[in-house]
Amino acid sequence: MKDIKWIFVFYSLAAVASMCAIGVSVAIASPLLAIFAIVALIFVMGNGFKTKKRMREQGLL
Repeated sequence: MKDIKWIFVFYSLAAVASMCAIGVSVAIASPLLAIFAIVALIFVMGNGFKTKKRMREQGLL
């Protein structure tokens, strides 16, 4: 591994936090929190994939 791409570390930690929030919302029976966590997960993972594609096209990966 040459060097760490910190933006991807941030995206992965944010995605894990969203997944944990889904588990917590199920445990406390909060559908509103579950919906918010699912939307956040989709947003974070989508941005991560878009960033990866853009960096690959620019030759940075």
